[in-house]
Amino acid sequence: MSRAVRACIDLGALRHNFQQVRKAVGAAQILSVVKADAYGHGSQAVATALMDGDGFGVASVDEAVLLRELGVHKPIVVFGSFSSATEVPVLLQHDIAPMVHCREQLELLEQTSCSGQCDVWIKIDTGMHRVGFDEAEVGTIISNTQRCASVRRVLLMSHLANADDPEDPFSRQQIATFRRCTDGRGLDRSVANSAGVVAWPASHFDWVRPGVMLYGVSPLRSQTGTELGLRPVMTLKSEVIALKTVLEGEHVGYGGAWTAKRTARLAVVACGYGDGYPRHTAAKSAVLIDGRRAPIAGRVSMDLMSVDVSMHPNVALGDEVILWGSGLAVEEVADNAATIGYEILCGVTKRVPRIYIGEA
Repeated sequence: MSRAVRACIDLGALRHNFQQVRKAVGAAQILSVVKADAYGHGSQAVATALMDGDGFGVASVDEAVLLRELGVHKPIVVFGSFSSATEVPVLLQHDIAPMVHCREQLELLEQTSCSGQCDVWIKIDTGMHRVGFDEAEVGTIISNTQRCASVRRVLLMSHLANADDPEDPFSRQQIATFRRCTDGRGLDRSVANSAGVVAWPASHFDWVRPGVMLYGVSPLRSQTGTELGLRPVMTLKSEVIALKTVLEGEHVGYGGAWTAKRTARLAVVACGYGDGYPRHTAAKSAVLIDGRRAPIAGRVSMDLMSVDVSMHPNVALGDEVILWGSGLAVEEVADNAATIGYEILCGVTKRVPRIYIGEA
């Protein structure tokens, strides 16, 4: 018999969030980011639901090929780029656009004997100092790439380091640097990630690259997705599988980390870190049972957690439990685990079935 935990993926909410992006960016084209199996939501279902977009962004050549094999014909950009000569024929065969951030990659494209062409996105380092070409070499790199026989079209991109803070002036500096490098070249440009879409209209240019906001999570530090008009796409659910009374002074769970301050009624929920719920979570963390908050009692284990339902006497075996999603923001779960919503969503493990609702 299968375990009770499951991730319910609301494709209607996904499409709603996509339309919020569309409203925000006007005429800019949208490259929907579906890397890491669409942030844990399932790349096949997500890509199918977002075919109204203008293309997709992934992290690896393998992820891009999978989308092609699933019948995706829209442009696909590999943000993680490529590092070996064996990947170049794959890029050309499947018409996948790599991101080029160093001269060695450009040399691989120049040296290939394979026929065919692909678009190439040149990554410009405007201050994040992770990957990308420095401002002084951008002109030379563009010229060399345009002369490459395997390149159909050159596009330009950069990435914002601090866009999640609308008060941080560094994003404005990065955008200015990008303009200085790229104005007047007549090439399509892209800078905006989800935070850029929401907080930095000057970063929209020709293409935007929304990721986490498509899944209903805020890309900003100070607001939740709901406050931005987004809807949660994933709701992680389980159910109560046991009820237990513990007396004042008795300890619960591994290490006896939780002690009953009075006689308490606990519900055991079939979900743990083996499913992707964070083990290290704050004492104030809670779940929803029939829409009511119930605090977690003790350490989260691999398959189970205990929650205090002393204030909810009607809780019964089989009652639905929401770990995050509809009614309980994933941002709250992430804050309580000292991490970000991105990691929480991507951490849902393969043993958790994805149940899709709202399909066209």
